[in-house]
Amino acid sequence: MIYKFLSCHFLVCFLCVLLVLPHPVQGQQLIPNPSSATQDNFDSSPGEALPRRGLFVSVIQNPPTLSSREEITKLIEFAKKAEIEVLFVQIYRSGKAWFPSGIADAAPYQVSLKQAGEDPFALLIKEAHVSGIQVHAWLNMLSLSTNQDAPLLKKYGTDILTRNRKEKKTLEDYKIDNQYFLEPGDLRVRQELSNMVEEILRAYPDLDGIQFDYIRYPDKNPAYGFTKINVARFKASTNLQTVDEESQAWKDWKRNQVTAFLNQLIQKTIAIRSDIQISTTGCMNYVRAYHEAFQDWAAWLNGGLIQFVTIMSYTKKTEDFEKYIAEAKSKTRDFKKVNIAIGAYEFLDSSKTFAKQFKLCEHSGGGACVVFHYGSLLENPALQDPLINGKKSKTE
Repeated sequence: MIYKFLSCHFLVCFLCVLLVLPHPVQGQQLIPNPSSATQDNFDSSPGEALPRRGLFVSVIQNPPTLSSREEITKLIEFAKKAEIEVLFVQIYRSGKAWFPSGIADAAPYQVSLKQAGEDPFALLIKEAHVSGIQVHAWLNMLSLSTNQDAPLLKKYGTDILTRNRKEKKTLEDYKIDNQYFLEPGDLRVRQELSNMVEEILRAYPDLDGIQFDYIRYPDKNPAYGFTKINVARFKASTNLQTVDEESQAWKDWKRNQVTAFLNQLIQKTIAIRSDIQISTTGCMNYVRAYHEAFQDWAAWLNGGLIQFVTIMSYTKKTEDFEKYIAEAKSKTRDFKKVNIAIGAYEFLDSSKTFAKQFKLCEHSGGGACVVFHYGSLLENPALQDPLINGKKSKTE
């Protein structure tokens, strides 16, 4: 009898606890409380490990890292000194490839291959691994920059370039924010770029990760997507005969095209390398990403489509930098899956502000602090100070 009484008493107490716990509304996502994420205090808990350190390595710096063995060695030595754990190395930009390719323009690869005496990206991966450093391929997917001779453009013509409704008389008229953007709703674009990703994965089996950049529509005066193929697919899918730029159906369509393109890239990737890390960059602020670039990186991350995102929190204003961090916290379930990028190029004449933002990042609770980019650190060595002298191994 006593046993039954205690069992019933325990059950009643347990049910009472369940009744007073907060329950999510059906369909509601359990995400961090935005109000707690907007606080200015980003200090880590005592003893908490600091985020990883990452570094973007761009092909536009002079001399390019992939141009010689000497430059590769310099990068690895610097990375070890600065306790960099992940290198995001650009090997595809403006339709040009720094890897063997039959889809992109492989002339840069051929030049660097001749200069280094062997595949420079493979050499970089090998040397980085010896030092315990990961290498991720950084790919500018939907931007051709200003390259009018890009192979995809030569093959398909201007039909593959996203556009607004303004009349286009010359190729120059298709430029948006001084670059040409491919249309994510064009299935030919998706297939070609997916095949290019396969080229990379086949060529570099020891690659640790792949970061897809420019997975978005252009966000300057955002009224794009009006290619013949994309509009025709929209009408066939929705049974709508007109396209209203302000309609929810059109906006959702464009956002879905960006996500569908990313999903195709991911499916191609995991079919070849199921173990590789897959990530994207994400525009900031989030309003810009979601409503202007039609890039829902938070949904990609929260839904498990990607393993982490690197938010492009580039700003000279530290108060805005803090707002970007707080906003990213409020949009994601696991902030450890968010890398925070600091734009060193913004601080060539203000190394102290760069150091302040880097410190804020390291105490934000994010997954990694990623510097954009290596060339800027070489241009102004004072920017290296928070990485070299503020080592992770030191406690503050």
